[in-house]
Amino acid sequence: MKTIIITGVSGNLGQAVAKKFLRENFKVIGTVIPNDPAKLNISDANFETVTVDLMNEDEAEKFVQQVIDKHKIIDVAVLTVGGFAMGTIAETKMTDILKQHKLNFQTTYHAARPIFLQMVKQENGRIFLTGARTGIDMRYSKGMIAYGLSKSLIFRLAELMNEEAKGHNVVTSVIAPSTIDTPQNRKSMPDADPSKWVKAEDIASTIYFYSTEQALAIREPVLKVYNNA
Repeated sequence: MKTIIITGVSGNLGQAVAKKFLRENFKVIGTVIPNDPAKLNISDANFETVTVDLMNEDEAEKFVQQVIDKHKIIDVAVLTVGGFAMGTIAETKMTDILKQHKLNFQTTYHAARPIFLQMVKQENGRIFLTGARTGIDMRYSKGMIAYGLSKSLIFRLAELMNEEAKGHNVVTSVIAPSTIDTPQNRKSMPDADPSKWVKAEDIASTIYFYSTEQALAIREPVLKVYNNA
């Protein structure tokens, strides 16, 4: 049985990815934050959660090592932990930028680094980082400066990881969704048209496809999942 790590598994995207991979007979290990207020609606013998503060690098490394010790191989990793904030340049101070950097980039790097090192060692693996369209083109970051800057680093990290992993059959891709159709987004944007947004289940299916043997020959660093946005 193959093994997948999903960080932020209690979120909308995390749960969708977990359910998809469980249906495909994966062992799913998902991280949750201490005192996580989100409700997990998953009950499966092949699903387990681990409480990890991914803002703590030592704690993240310890978690990954525990997974390696128990399961030996990490086949796939989907890193979804992050945060969001609005703000123009006039409204955004360096403290705001550093907060988003910590929420989006540091939590990603703390998990991605030990997972990447293990996959290079085992000569196989697929890593999916969660970016955003705002990180591809800064024009989409207007009004969300700190968030967009932090997400832009996710793409640069993937480029570096793919460069270092050449010849090891380890591929890092960045999922770049437009607005995800979630209850929270519908509530916060009541005047928007959610039919143009992308569903978390569709993102999960995309991630799964790029994890399969059919996609072994594909080296796609950015997976744009926009729907009609």
